Amino acid sequence: MKTLVVAATKAELAFFYQHFNLPEGDFVESKNFDLLITGVGMVATAFALGKHLSHKYELVVNFGIAGCFDRDIALGTVLNITEDTFAELGAENGDEFISITDLGFGENHYNSKTQRKVGLPLAKGITMNCVTGSEKSIKSLIERFNPTTESMEGAAVFYAAKQLNIDCLQIRSISNYVEPRNKDNWKIGLAVKNLNDWAIAFIGEMN
Repeated sequence: MKTLVVAATKAELAFFYQHFNLPEGDFVESKNFDLLITGVGMVATAFALGKHLSHKYELVVNFGIAGCFDRDIALGTVLNITEDTFAELGAENGDEFISITDLGFGENHYNSKTQRKVGLPLAKGITMNCVTGSEKSIKSLIERFNPTTESMEGAAVFYAAKQLNIDCLQIRSISNYVEPRNKDNWKIGLAVKNLNDWAIAFIGEMN
């Protein structure tokens, strides 16, 4: 049984590619794990997993960078996202938001499913089509979900893994705080390095 490593972009796993001498490609097979680059966003992620996820995998690991709502967490920190929510999936009723769960049309909240201990701080994420960049949106999301992180893919990976009852981890490194967009404050290089260091060690131990 193999592990499927999933990321939105090659850039997020650049050092991982180099360490394991992987050929360039969006789907790379190796002896003990396969690597899938899905593209950014939940739709691209769902489509890519629909093509490649199967019961030959015993574990899915989603690696990526993320924005953070909690300024007590240092940029570059690597977190284990154990629950994730499709934050925009539902309906507006005036100023009120009704989730797809409350509407009776499905689920919007998913949990990681694995017994593996990874030794990282646990966190709660939300998955967005539109990355948050206004004080009004930030306030609303904190009131509704009190999330630690936001990404554009996490809940979609949990969703796909749940459909096939495959264990799943989501590991995110913090590249920026969720705030009105200010790229000068971002630490993408640090986040990517720390993410790759952890990913290389974790996958290397499994090989």
